[in-house]
Amino acid sequence: MSSLHVLKRNWLFYKVSSFCPNQLDHFHFRTALRTDFSTMHPKLPRPLVFCGPSGSGKSTLVKRLMDDFPEKFGFTVSHTTRSPRPGEKHGQHYYFIDESDMKTAIANGDFIEHAVFSGNIYGTSFRAVEDIAKQGKIVLMDIDMQGVKQIKQTTLNPWCVFIHPPSLPELKERLLKRKTESEESLARRLAKAREEIKFGLTPNFDKTLVNDDLDKAYKELKKFVEENVLEIRIPTV
Repeated sequence: MSSLHVLKRNWLFYKVSSFCPNQLDHFHFRTALRTDFSTMHPKLPRPLVFCGPSGSGKSTLVKRLMDDFPEKFGFTVSHTTRSPRPGEKHGQHYYFIDESDMKTAIANGDFIEHAVFSGNIYGTSFRAVEDIAKQGKIVLMDIDMQGVKQIKQTTLNPWCVFIHPPSLPELKERLLKRKTESEESLARRLAKAREEIKFGLTPNFDKTLVNDDLDKAYKELKKFVEENVLEIRIPTV
């Protein structure tokens, strides 16, 4: 069987399994993700990816979007090797995993994207995406610039949105209000934020927002999502 026939077979399996989720197994899903969806099925929902500095308001905007469209989106729960913070729950906020196990999983190709920050590894697994696909929902991800670079090299063809903070001083104030950062970790986050803000100005993103007013930023985000990601067309009078 030619490689083209294999790709078409895997794609057909994915297409059929979208109507029969129980037939979707992990191996075939991972294989299907590596096929060229853009040419085989242009109607496949594109994932919605968020990127921006910690403290830019991504989580708040994502929560509003999920609240407004609970049947449309499924949020991927990432893996991390860092320790849980107070109030964080395994499987809800993150999948907390041992570093050696995470490295083994990455080496086995179990992750769509992964990145290292402050000595900890973060990543999105194929399994997390599979769980959402089984529900017939659009995959929604919150990843850093390393992850964006990686996922844009796949055939997933994601919609990418970058959230800018109003300014670095304002970002610093937001991070300080969390009371979760040491002086050292705060300096690392601000240094990374400078890099991320520069990255947010590159052509990697379909939409960029400045979150200086939450309601205004969400209104702009919702309009973009409805008109592009969900393709909702409001007729003009």
